[in-house]
Amino acid sequence: MQADYVIVGAGSAGCAMAYRLSEAGHSVIVIEFGGSDAGPLIQMPGALSYPMNMSRYDWGYWSEPEPYLGGRQLACPRGKVIGGSSSINGMVYVRGHARDFDTWSEMGAHGWSYADVLPYYLRQESWTSAGHGGDPEWRGENGPLHVTRGKRDNPLVTAFVEAGVQAGYEATADYNGQKQEGFGPMEQTIHHGERWSAAKAYLRPALKTGRVKLIKGLAEKIEITEGQAHGVRARIKGASQVISANVEVIIAASAINSPKLLMLSGIGDADHLQAHDIPVVADRKGVGQNLQDHLELYIQMAASQPVSLYKYWNLLGKAWVGLQWLLNKSGPGASNQFESAAFIRSRAGVEYPDIQYHFLPIAVRYDGQAAAEGHGFQAHVGPMRSPSRGSVTLRSSDPAEAPKILFNYMSHEKDWEDFRRCIRLTREIFAQEAFAPFVCHEIQPGADVQSDDALNAFIKDHVESAYHPCGTCKMGDATDTMAVVDPECRVIGVSGLRVADSSIFPQITNGNLNGPSIMVGEKASDHILGRPPLPASNQEPWIHPNWESYQR
Repeated sequence: MQADYVIVGAGSAGCAMAYRLSEAGHSVIVIEFGGSDAGPLIQMPGALSYPMNMSRYDWGYWSEPEPYLGGRQLACPRGKVIGGSSSINGMVYVRGHARDFDTWSEMGAHGWSYADVLPYYLRQESWTSAGHGGDPEWRGENGPLHVTRGKRDNPLVTAFVEAGVQAGYEATADYNGQKQEGFGPMEQTIHHGERWSAAKAYLRPALKTGRVKLIKGLAEKIEITEGQAHGVRARIKGASQVISANVEVIIAASAINSPKLLMLSGIGDADHLQAHDIPVVADRKGVGQNLQDHLELYIQMAASQPVSLYKYWNLLGKAWVGLQWLLNKSGPGASNQFESAAFIRSRAGVEYPDIQYHFLPIAVRYDGQAAAEGHGFQAHVGPMRSPSRGSVTLRSSDPAEAPKILFNYMSHEKDWEDFRRCIRLTREIFAQEAFAPFVCHEIQPGADVQSDDALNAFIKDHVESAYHPCGTCKMGDATDTMAVVDPECRVIGVSGLRVADSSIFPQITNGNLNGPSIMVGEKASDHILGRPPLPASNQEPWIHPNWESYQR
């Protein structure tokens, strides 16, 4: 088996690259360990808590005991299915803030400033402003990725935005447009009531060209001879065989599995590789380092009226929701229910938002467990740019064994300060007049949890991952000893090999990572094809004019 390009991973970036490379006339083989995304549990947006908790669709990774969280092990779901994590995620679409990408450029990812990446966001999106009141000059119209908004007909959803404005924050009609900062509608990768994953947007159209072949198998190592990658050794139907790449091998296997595959192939910290009896091909100490994530808390409120989605949280209600969706792709099941959002700055002197909110009109956890108190609502809140860094390392040289994942969550005092501020700012928002008709009392943390020590104890016990791991194959200047890939996604020290997915992020972006991961696949495609990048944008993003002096 051979093709011009062999891509490992049919996730957000891998699907986008398969589409663009085949569009240019090349043959592509995509190796994916996971199976089909067919079935209502993936395709129904309202069922989002199911696929990320199912071994059929999820790698089932857990962190090592986290030393700053009392030894808790946190779940780290990654998609084991075509579409990757875009097939099991919460379907929230966020590009990231303009300054995120300017920071990438400053960190050595030259050519990845906001002006450079905005044209690729426009290319990937299919978005219409009709009825949304969004920002059409900043949005793409003809891309493969459908981006929409929910109906926003629950009064709690609009109360959240009204409360933010009453608290003195900005409103924004389109956080993916010129102005991210503020309270407004949340966007979702949902189309005609169904999840619109990277598999639907990119992979299936690519497969229809006949130039792309999808192979189910476990990538074991990259075949490298005299510093040149020429194929991928994969276990397919129980047998190990080599799939040859006539031009290049591209790894797009996630922030967890991409560094793992590099290390299994002899690319990584030499001492670590030798400890596992892996011959060293390239001593790159940054492989598996720089691991970042977003943590979040749920601030939950009991509702004084039966207005939340809890009315469907019973056997009959769930059956009714499922029936509406199966028959018409309508009803509550046609939305992820994340329909209002906010990005705010935590304090004066912060140039651009460093806190994100997802609002949900029910009090429920990601594992599907509803609060015992019945009707309620919650804000998911967390800081965007934690200084904590972790790592992905090998547990053994067995490709079938899960790697060690240690995030080092909350390892800096700033993390604790930021989370305490998140809780206090959220309480202030819920205390606004817009919520007065709906608030009964605070479920968690609970009104008696007020002091720094009490808040720290709550944070330690309840903080959860937002499932945004990234950064483990950092993109940077070739002279940066911790960089793994250069600004064209080429692995430093090995020819014919690239990495393009969320692992190359030098620093985590604001918000959810599916959008930026697809953008990486779009932009990397032009680098792989040797094309000049799309012309840089001259659009100027909105920055709060008084950010140095005011928090809002």
